[in-house]
Amino acid sequence: MPADRAGVPSFDEAAPVPPAAPAPDGLPEIDYDPAPDGFPDDPDALDTTPLTEGLHPTRRIAAYDAPGGRPLAFLMPTISGVELTVPIARRESGWTAVLLPSANRRLAWLPPGGFRTVALPDQIVVERTTFRLTWYRDGTARRSWQVSLGQRGQETPLGRTFVLGRTPPPESVYGGVDIYALGSVPDDPNSVPAGLRGAHIGIHTWYHDGELGQQTTNGCIRLTASAQRLLLEEISPGTPVVVVDELPDPPPVS
Repeated sequence: MPADRAGVPSFDEAAPVPPAAPAPDGLPEIDYDPAPDGFPDDPDALDTTPLTEGLHPTRRIAAYDAPGGRPLAFLMPTISGVELTVPIARRESGWTAVLLPSANRRLAWLPPGGFRTVALPDQIVVERTTFRLTWYRDGTARRSWQVSLGQRGQETPLGRTFVLGRTPPPESVYGGVDIYALGSVPDDPNSVPAGLRGAHIGIHTWYHDGELGQQTTNGCIRLTASAQRLLLEEISPGTPVVVVDELPDPPPVS
């Protein structure tokens, strides 16, 4: 279960702020395609402590591999036309680390300026062993549901990610309910069917509930239509999502 404490690790903010090296205009922009290589691992990828603050870029921002490090890409105010909010994972020496979109278990470091922060009251935790999704608000479990997860070879990726945005269902098999696209992508992009190459991991419903509690998806998190509709009403883009194998003290499934 997520810990009672909230926030992100921080360090001596009185220390000098490492300067940001100029970012070449030719750097790639982080979009829906896989993020560029070189960004650091998330050292707390499986930590279920709620991340309670998000960051929204107000202009193009250079993303670095460390405070004062190398610029690798630009983080934009929107991805595929959707306003971007990313959870803040760490702060160090005036720099801010966020969960990297379009990547798994990676961080991007941002220098001061060019963004605003927003509160993130909600969190989603998914347990692979028990096929359970739990929605938390302000650290308290509100609802839990049984879900279907990725089949063998296409397992739902472990680690911290976030709700990137929502999109209408492209086919009738999704039950006519909007889909949440997450910041994560398949761990092995070549393992998914050709028609899903380039797609992100999603939270969505299905045209029937007969496969709940099973490994049947292409990596996505599949739940009932009523549960998805509730999440769509309550959860905002930027909401942190953590996929773990199992919580030590999980809440009951409703």
